[in-house]
Amino acid sequence: MKVVERAEIAPNVHACKVSAADIARKVQPGQFIIVIPDEYSERTPITVADWDGEEGTISFIFLDIGSSTNSMAQLKPGDEIYSVTGPLGKSFEIEEYGSVCLVGGCYGIGGIFPAARALREMGNRVTCYSEARSKFLLYWNEKLEQVSDEVRYATADGSLGFKGHAYDLLEKDLHSGIKYDLVIAVGCTFMMYRIASLTRSYAVKTIVTMNPIMIDGTGMCGACRLEVGGTTKFACVDGPHFDAHQVDWDVILARRKAYLEEEIISSERHDHGKS
Repeated sequence: MKVVERAEIAPNVHACKVSAADIARKVQPGQFIIVIPDEYSERTPITVADWDGEEGTISFIFLDIGSSTNSMAQLKPGDEIYSVTGPLGKSFEIEEYGSVCLVGGCYGIGGIFPAARALREMGNRVTCYSEARSKFLLYWNEKLEQVSDEVRYATADGSLGFKGHAYDLLEKDLHSGIKYDLVIAVGCTFMMYRIASLTRSYAVKTIVTMNPIMIDGTGMCGACRLEVGGTTKFACVDGPHFDAHQVDWDVILARRKAYLEEEIISSERHDHGKS
């Protein structure tokens, strides 16, 4: 696959557009791809954030946090990516729900974009909550605003919109009487856990996307197993979207940093190889 564009759109956050006509023709909101930047890199499952079927391109958002994503962050237009496989996973169920809330944080801001677009096209009223620690860490503001009825920003330092997290803003809105028929949360596991805990008390159907716990992306490694309604599931092949109120969050949160040491070792080896 050839790189069309690659840019750092916020500190440590990159957007990459690649030529992938077959994927662009078939991908649906919420599906993911597996990217291997070069023959020495690991498999990295990443949500497809945007696509153009006529142009034959797809776009994805990633964080530069390890050796493989660091290799992606060095890509330039015209470079070849070793492998891009997809679309994989199940898509969001795009229906006419009524009023829909989508919460995105970090890479999840890009992750909610195609769902917001599709849900609004279906006739829903779409409100997006976009969160970051500060204004300069937000991205795709205009793109989200174009496909939403309203975008509500939450920044921890109060530099844009509500001062606090998306969870705090959503809690304030629900407490004030704002009603949603569906909530979708995409981002880090802790953010999704907090949203799930909040919406459970308001009995609002909530969907979370469990991409953060995936590794292999095809059901072979078993690392993304989770308990949903008392049944073992795999995020990559059974999801990645699940009923947030059925997920056993204790299991998920206990494994958040299971591979942190290995990732540090891999990054150190990668940096040493470039020196």
